[in-house]
Amino acid sequence: MHFDLTDLRLLLAIADAGSLSKAAERFPIALSAASNRLRGFEDDCGIAVFTRSASGMTPTAGGRFILERAARVVSEADQLRDTVRELRGPQRGAVRLAGTTVAISTFLPAALGVFLADHPSVDLQLEERTSRDILQAVRDRDIEIGILDGNVATGDVISLPFRTDRLVLLVPNGHPLEERTDTRMRDAFEFSFVCLPAERPMQHFIESRAVQSGRPLKVRVRAPSFDAIAQLVAQDAGIAMLPEAAASRFARELPVGIVLLDETWANRELRVCFADPTTLSPHAETLLRYLAHSR
Repeated sequence: MHFDLTDLRLLLAIADAGSLSKAAERFPIALSAASNRLRGFEDDCGIAVFTRSASGMTPTAGGRFILERAARVVSEADQLRDTVRELRGPQRGAVRLAGTTVAISTFLPAALGVFLADHPSVDLQLEERTSRDILQAVRDRDIEIGILDGNVATGDVISLPFRTDRLVLLVPNGHPLEERTDTRMRDAFEFSFVCLPAERPMQHFIESRAVQSGRPLKVRVRAPSFDAIAQLVAQDAGIAMLPEAAASRFARELPVGIVLLDETWANRELRVCFADPTTLSPHAETLLRYLAHSR
């Protein structure tokens, strides 16, 4: 029978984690795909590798023997890969990645900074796109990894949790809205807004929600970044809507306050998506692990 290295690595990850779901998260791979791989391996072998119980998964007697041999095979394959890389000499690689405005402006820099520091020979091609554009680009293999809004149905594309955040209002100290613990979108309509450029994906989402809530925002000025927006809000140029992760930092550094939005759409989940783990480049596969472990 044919043994797939990915299957062997998954078996070792399950044994180490003691759980299929934890192993899938570390791998990373969708839980359903991990379950299918394990079931396929056991069916091909005709041997149950693990015993399932409420406390987790433990290797069977035959499974322990298989895991021991699998560890040797994976180790030999890794050594062969390293030898080939040494013979080829240093080569640069590149990973194509796209994210939403929130992902790129708040969460990705920290995770990508660590990855780039650990892998100096890898370059990143990073783009800001809408969630639907990201999903289509992943399907078309224009990009390898995408970070998109969790409310977008990904269908055949694999997606894993990345971050959760919510949109909030950023207001200057002493603003009338600052006295409220939370507010509805329509309550902010009488005030002028400091916004991102209209073509930015996040701003397009915010303004479309405003229209659905009753009327367009009163845009007083548009600024190119969250930092510039916060500076203008601090000088009483208007109020703004920002991700809470960014707004919290500005509230510590500037004379501004945060007002929570009582809107279901303000709570947002970000997910990392990719088409097929078996077609990812080695560098993209490594980056996925960094993104999964940076939470």
